[in-house]
Amino acid sequence: MMWTIAVASANPAKINAVRQCFSDTFPDQAIQVTGYAVPSGVAAQPMCSNETLQGAKNRIEALKQQQQADVYVSIEAGLDGAFTFAWMLIEHHGQQGMARSASLMLPPAALDLIKQGLELGDVMDQLFGTDNIKQAGGAIGLLTHNRLSRSSVYQQALLLALIPMLNPQWF
Repeated sequence: MMWTIAVASANPAKINAVRQCFSDTFPDQAIQVTGYAVPSGVAAQPMCSNETLQGAKNRIEALKQQQQADVYVSIEAGLDGAFTFAWMLIEHHGQQGMARSASLMLPPAALDLIKQGLELGDVMDQLFGTDNIKQAGGAIGLLTHNRLSRSSVYQQALLLALIPMLNPQWF
């Protein structure tokens, strides 16, 4: 039986991270991963961990109202002081797992532009001369010289959010 996995985003980097994580974690399971644009209900650029987590929760609830799926996944990126990171939420049969990705320092010039109201992806495009980096390697790729990507860091955090699904006897 195929699992349908609904991702609360139309961003290819997020959808690909979910697809890769589930394929690697459940190699014998057929999966269909589809992304859907749903509102976060928070600022386009969440400015603290709590706001970022609320955005992830809001997205997963909006997605559940809109789509039927076996698994629901929400990834919400935001800021926490001078760092950027993302919250991962995964819901399967009413059971929810969550994890926070690795954090990375942002350059002072980026933080200054964000404080002026710009989103991180747009700021990074402006500073690095890229186009729509948030749907590719993200700030992570730019700042690590492509040693890490947004998708690779998200995959690790997604696996951590899968812990309750991997160990249902403990959750």
